[in-house]
Amino acid sequence: MSTFRQRLAKISSQGHQFLGVIFALPLLISATTGIAHRLGRSWFGLSKDFGRAMMTLHEGRYLGEWGVPLYVLVVGLGLLGIMTTGLGLLWGRSLPGQWSARRLHHLLAAIAALPLLVSTTTGIAYRLGRNWFGLSKEQAAIFLSLHQGTYWGEVGRPFYVLLVGLSLLTLLATGLSMLTLLRRLPHWRARVTPET
Repeated sequence: MSTFRQRLAKISSQGHQFLGVIFALPLLISATTGIAHRLGRSWFGLSKDFGRAMMTLHEGRYLGEWGVPLYVLVVGLGLLGIMTTGLGLLWGRSLPGQWSARRLHHLLAAIAALPLLVSTTTGIAYRLGRNWFGLSKEQAAIFLSLHQGTYWGEVGRPFYVLLVGLSLLTLLATGLSMLTLLRRLPHWRARVTPET
């Protein structure tokens, strides 16, 4: 591997781990509430009040009118940063031969990259368009439609949201399971290092 690729891999690895730790909880909340909102409304007929409660957590509505677009922007950019550093980390690397958390993480990242990119960018565009650029619901509807996979129809939309959300949750779980930052902590080493 060239010196440039080695440096890129090192920088990408550090950035990927750092962003993963910082944004793990907001992304976990975003994925679970997005799934709960769509499946709750589409499959289980739950009330609009339930939907609003899920959206309050999904978008950070508890932060107030000005906090919502900032929250969506920061969390969205965090996910885009994780995806970018992940691609930099994978560049020039081959997949592990045996099935492991790392192999699943790599394969799922490759498969879910485009849907996650679309969902993230359109979620940001919808919220900022509505709050900062004065778009009406009708004008911003295209972003929300892409964000939720409405083009898959009423039957397909909840499946799309479920698959994208589960992909993100699986990536978070597998990513955190192989996080080397945790392994550097003294209490972690004491737990995983066998006594001699």
